[in-house]
Amino acid sequence: MSSELPADQKFITDRMLGTLTRYLRFMGYDTTSANGLLEGDPKEDTVLLAIAKQEHRLLLTKDAELSRRGNASALLILSDDVMEQAQQLIDLHLVRRRLAMSRCSLCNTELREATTCEIENTEYAPKDWRDLSFFWCRHCQKLYWNGSHGKQLEQRVERELRG
Repeated sequence: MSSELPADQKFITDRMLGTLTRYLRFMGYDTTSANGLLEGDPKEDTVLLAIAKQEHRLLLTKDAELSRRGNASALLILSDDVMEQAQQLIDLHLVRRRLAMSRCSLCNTELREATTCEIENTEYAPKDWRDLSFFWCRHCQKLYWNGSHGKQLEQRVERELRG
């Protein structure tokens, strides 16, 4: 693989990679999930491969057979540990070690800067928010900011991921 990272690398993940899906979204990568599909479809693997092809996404999976079926459009994720999973993607030059906080961790929608009204009307927003930056998911109506949770996540990425 090239050492140049594709700026617009997009992913789709199987149902076994929910935590990795959220991490990739926190890292700023457009990542859809099989969890958004109707559960119990016996042809789900075929659907995932079709979505990967149609939307130019790389399918990330824990299923070795699905990975083989996907050839170059699928990647077998080897570890059960989310940080090792992320490191695998970094080592393959598919993602950068970064925390972008530009996508909703729940639905993958791109976040935008939150308005004062949205911040004030969100019950879980911190009381003293003047020195913080806030972002809004227009789909989920969810408010994000880089508080203690974001700082802990950033420290974990810095501490546990190489390159």
